[in-house]
Amino acid sequence: MALNKPEYTLFKNTRYALSGLLEVTKNEKSFRLQIVLFVFGMIAAWSLPIGFVYKAILSVSLFIPPIAEIINSAVERTVDLVTFDHHELAKRAKDAGAALVFLSLTMLAFIWGLTLYAAFYL
Repeated sequence: MALNKPEYTLFKNTRYALSGLLEVTKNEKSFRLQIVLFVFGMIAAWSLPIGFVYKAILSVSLFIPPIAEIINSAVERTVDLVTFDHHELAKRAKDAGAALVFLSLTMLAFIWGLTLYAAFYL
């Protein structure tokens, strides 16, 4: 059985990645909200009167929720590809993806809280 596997090169891989990013941006409202959070977070991080290392930590942490949202979207699409019927395992898979996004946002808040505390009070 032949696998549905295209030929990979650096340029094709980049094109596939950008196509996926565009698809998620167009079809996932949650991802668009994550991008808004990312943009405002970047503006806030680089506007704060704190050191470069603190700004870098805050900036890098902003990538966590969009990455989690992309993974969640991939899980949801895969489950929907297999079945549209209600199935307990499908629900668990989708709930696990949602938990990933929730934990990523919690981690983001924790990182920002600790970093800002260290920047302003230590």
